[in-house]
Amino acid sequence: MDAPERSTEVGAALRALRRAADLSQRQLAAESGVPQATIARIESGRSSDPGFRTIERLVAAVGGRIRISGRDADGLRPVPHEALRDAAGRHCPAHLDAREVREPRDWPGAWWAHWYNVPPGRWPRLPAATYRLDRSERDRQRERDRVRQHTTVRRYADPTLPSTSWRFVAELPDGELVGELRAHERSDDLLIGQPRPGRPEIVLDGVLVATPYQLLGIGRRLVEALVAEMDRAGIHEVHAVAEFGGIQFLLACGFALQASRPAALRLERPISAVPTPPR
Repeated sequence: MDAPERSTEVGAALRALRRAADLSQRQLAAESGVPQATIARIESGRSSDPGFRTIERLVAAVGGRIRISGRDADGLRPVPHEALRDAAGRHCPAHLDAREVREPRDWPGAWWAHWYNVPPGRWPRLPAATYRLDRSERDRQRERDRVRQHTTVRRYADPTLPSTSWRFVAELPDGELVGELRAHERSDDLLIGQPRPGRPEIVLDGVLVATPYQLLGIGRRLVEALVAEMDRAGIHEVHAVAEFGGIQFLLACGFALQASRPAALRLERPISAVPTPPR
């Protein structure tokens, strides 16, 4: 948008605000301290650059408020490291991702030092902050932060599956699927032919998270949603078979190792935490 278009929009907005406040140009000049001739030039679009301070005084005089918005739907977000300062007490570069340096492992510049073997008294001189300079890495991390913040988890009722099949999805507001958990109910009483099966248990079929968004806690949130649903359904056991990194993931989610090769795991909810289902 060029300068004349901007000034015309400002002029129209100022006229609308002045009308709402029921002020003439002369009255607005007296209230704001801005000369009436300047107000007339702004409203007519003849002032190509009225200046932010001038506009601020005029808007305040008519009881309005200036709002600066960003490009996305969430508006203008503050700089995450706004409170962080460098060694000279200056703001860190706003366009970079800055983080505080407390020990050598926080500073990429100390790559040459075996910091885990070096006592604090022999640490190299550390900067107050360090920055992520690689643009592609910054964009990747900011996208991960966006996904972590906006992902929601819910149980998905699939009409093509039986009611004993459980599916949970992790998705973004636009519907993009970033993770999924599938499980099913099992009853040992049914397997041996008992006509009235007892309390069922859950078998975890799998937890999947899109590769770019792994290690963001999405998988753990899916498991937590499963456990919460188990509590509501009065089910207190979930079983799983895992290998490699999946074993550590399930252990971190509260499962206990029952057997190995392949690893069989089990998570049991305390009976006191599980409401009695209605009969």
